[in-house]
Amino acid sequence: MTRNLNLQDASWSPSSAREGERQDPVFLNARQLAEYLQINEKKIYALANDGQLPGTKITGKWLFPRSLIDNWLFESSHGGVLTDRLLIAGSDDPLLNRLVGYLIGQFQADALISYTPTGTTLGLSLLARRRIDLCAIHWGALQESHIRHAALIQQYNEASQWLIVRLFQREQGFMLSPALAIDGIEIADIFQQNWIWAMRHDGAGSQRFLEETAAKHGVDLLQLNSALRLQTEREAASLLSQAQADIAPGPRSVAREFGLQFIPVGWEGFDLVLPRTIYFRQLFLALLQKLKSRQIQAIARQFGGYRFDQCGEIIWSPC
Repeated sequence: MTRNLNLQDASWSPSSAREGERQDPVFLNARQLAEYLQINEKKIYALANDGQLPGTKITGKWLFPRSLIDNWLFESSHGGVLTDRLLIAGSDDPLLNRLVGYLIGQFQADALISYTPTGTTLGLSLLARRRIDLCAIHWGALQESHIRHAALIQQYNEASQWLIVRLFQREQGFMLSPALAIDGIEIADIFQQNWIWAMRHDGAGSQRFLEETAAKHGVDLLQLNSALRLQTEREAASLLSQAQADIAPGPRSVAREFGLQFIPVGWEGFDLVLPRTIYFRQLFLALLQKLKSRQIQAIARQFGGYRFDQCGEIIWSPC
């Protein structure tokens, strides 16, 4: 609809329209955002280059959507405003995958809940850049896990705002093709076979486990007959079930899920890393509650290789 303007009307003029646009711009440049947040302009560039501010670079200059900046401010406050979102990445696990599936079924379209297995270190990088809300990690033997996990996350500047919460303990070892004869085989023997290995990528907890186990037996991984390096444990298990590889590091639960043989080595802690503001979010508390439910506990028994000592406990805090 066209508005008929009365030139005698002092309530509108081209100059007043321009002033209104300047007062509430859709996009802010670095200087405007520094004034808006009342911080140094250099800090704006530092936060933007580190991926912590929602913005985009156009012809070398940063622009920041004001609405997303406001959301970012609210999300940084206690509780946050994005209480209907729970984005999970990091280490792969079939029980966590099943747990997320049940939460999606429970909340339906009332919440966005997702789980993308990326491996431990890539998940932490995504968490540091605020791309996700939770990161699943496992990084060594159970008895050392509280020390190792704390040391791992403290490599990130954002760790001063993070917590580590224990989900469960799980049995780690080696998954093997059903066609292999392994009766009476010892851990040291598996490195002497001419088997094809399905390995994980660098930065994955299972690959770290393989590296440490091989080192204990004086084995260089480069000496092993390796197939593809895969993104998740379940991808490796799928390769074994299709007889495209013979052996891969992984937990008992994944071996059971794919009908594979399993050689146990030990137990590990499987934890979630999260910002303190996420800890009180309704969806996270619902996740912990569902994990302790009879339904999920029954699935854990079917998979095998899970224990729930310290389930839901904060095992590390920066203060």
